[in-house]
Amino acid sequence: MGVGNISIWQIVFILLLVISPILLFSPIARKAGYSGWWSLLMIVPIVNLVMIWVFAFVKWPAEDA
Repeated sequence: MGVGNISIWQIVFILLLVISPILLFSPIARKAGYSGWWSLLMIVPIVNLVMIWVFAFVKWPAEDA
């Protein structure tokens, strides 16, 4: 089994690994008053942990309304 032999299940797994954090975090960010584009940072391995930490403790723009 070489590097060129990628199965359809591996492709599906990688797509789910990339798309699911975006789909899950985007509505949460929008409810908090942030742009849904911030969810793209959830794909980056260490940045996603830092982002969740900061997001939990920062004052949300939606709280000011």
